[in-house]
Amino acid sequence: MEKYKQEFIEFMVESDVLKFGEFTLKSGRKSPFFMNAGGYVTGSQLKRLGEYYAQAIYSKYGTDFDVLFGPAYKGIPLSVVTAVAFSELYGKEIRYCSDRKEAKDHGADKGGLLGSPLVDGDRVVMIEDVTTSGKSMEETVPKVRGAADVTIVGLMVSLDRMEVGKGGVKCALDEVAELYGFETNAIVTMAEVTEYLHNKECGGRVVINDDIKAAIDAYYEQYGAK
Repeated sequence: MEKYKQEFIEFMVESDVLKFGEFTLKSGRKSPFFMNAGGYVTGSQLKRLGEYYAQAIYSKYGTDFDVLFGPAYKGIPLSVVTAVAFSELYGKEIRYCSDRKEAKDHGADKGGLLGSPLVDGDRVVMIEDVTTSGKSMEETVPKVRGAADVTIVGLMVSLDRMEVGKGGVKCALDEVAELYGFETNAIVTMAEVTEYLHNKECGGRVVINDDIKAAIDAYYEQYGAK
């Protein structure tokens, strides 16, 4: 496993963004783990988060793109900090763009987008925190493709939960890729997280002991993508 992935897994735990125990998800599922990307709140955390996203995007998509698109609301800071990190790490200026929940009807920047306008020929990488169902893409993809004649290069999320999506067979990221025709990736998958943290001390404690590991395995027996 790449070093940045190992560091990112530890970073999620140390930031209290990735937790283990028993949680009820929005879907109603009882999950032994929970991720809340809204837990990244300090300047140093956001700086590191942008760097991990930038490294993962560079690893999967290189530098052949122009815009990072982050869907409102959590995608807005993600696209900003990642654009900054990409400039610092790889010396390429990437524009950021996000959508507004409600279009602005006044001023020089009126319309449905925030940040850089999308223009014909742009190559776009979309960025999100975590995709469980893929529902957010139903709104976002038409907005991006409707704004200009752009190419969506791919999607990057921080964690692939590896659960079945709406179709009940494939994971949400695979469903998005199949439905919209672009590549989807994550900084890390839950399989990588589990393998790396099982019986390993992180932040002075073992967060995935044998009991938690068994609960995760049982969860994926029921909800894991085939």
